[in-house]
Amino acid sequence: MTAGGHEGHDHGPAVTGESERRIRLVFLMTAGYAAVQAAGGWFSGSLALIADAGHMVSDAAALLLALIAYRVAARAADAARTYGWHRVRVLAALANGATLLLLVAWIAVEALGRLREPVEVLAGPMLAVAVVGLAVNIGGVLILRRGDAGDSNLRGALLHVMGDLLGSVGAIAASIGIMLTGWTPLDPLLSVLVAGLVIRSAWGLVAESLRVLLQAAPRGLDARAVEADLAAVPGVAEVGHFHAWTLTDRSDVATVHVTPAPGADPLALPALVAARLRERHGIDHATVQVDPPGAIAPAAH
Repeated sequence: MTAGGHEGHDHGPAVTGESERRIRLVFLMTAGYAAVQAAGGWFSGSLALIADAGHMVSDAAALLLALIAYRVAARAADAARTYGWHRVRVLAALANGATLLLLVAWIAVEALGRLREPVEVLAGPMLAVAVVGLAVNIGGVLILRRGDAGDSNLRGALLHVMGDLLGSVGAIAASIGIMLTGWTPLDPLLSVLVAGLVIRSAWGLVAESLRVLLQAAPRGLDARAVEADLAAVPGVAEVGHFHAWTLTDRSDVATVHVTPAPGADPLALPALVAARLRERHGIDHATVQVDPPGAIAPAAH
């Protein structure tokens, strides 16, 4: 006997128009300024600006991918994709993190070349462009931080923009340092420093996306502890074969087998078990199979 313990079968959260609007606005800001920054970096000879411009181009592409992902995720489930399209958002978040890591590697290689062969840097134009970039990036961070914190695409976009913000800070620091000391290696050194600050956040986004795609148990969920808890539900005699995974960044699902205690109504168990999973363990959708008494082997999972 199998039953779902959740009213309806909507396996994913609604894609919010607010998140999409916020990312669209930041995309336009980022893409527009990237062109200005690239021109400024070329004119001034600043690697910090060029690297940050490349960062912003990468971010603009990632934001565009996120926008496409929202549109795809909003499509209804069909016979071939019964869970719908929500995991496209997870793929987009993975792409965001991966492109950020690739950009960090590019900045490091370019900086090493600049350290071996220093080039002239025009600190004044570099500072002016970097200050404008800082203002643009602060605006982008404020827009995205006010959005849905549980949305992995929005978090990915925020990480990108925060990386850009750090890049602008590095460019400002480098330009001021060059003005005061004339030491041009400050430019590539600070570029590497900014890139290093981005690695941890980018890797965290990649790792979390991979956890979802590999159907790992939701973070913080102990499967054995959940089984023990479900065994205490009135009417449940045995619990086994418990599996849980994250469907999207905001929806956890699970399957579990139970057997009825003597005198218990088997038809009532799926709703009771699903309610326990939802209220105590945050499982949004549960499929509960009721097996005959004694059918669940103690070591079977």
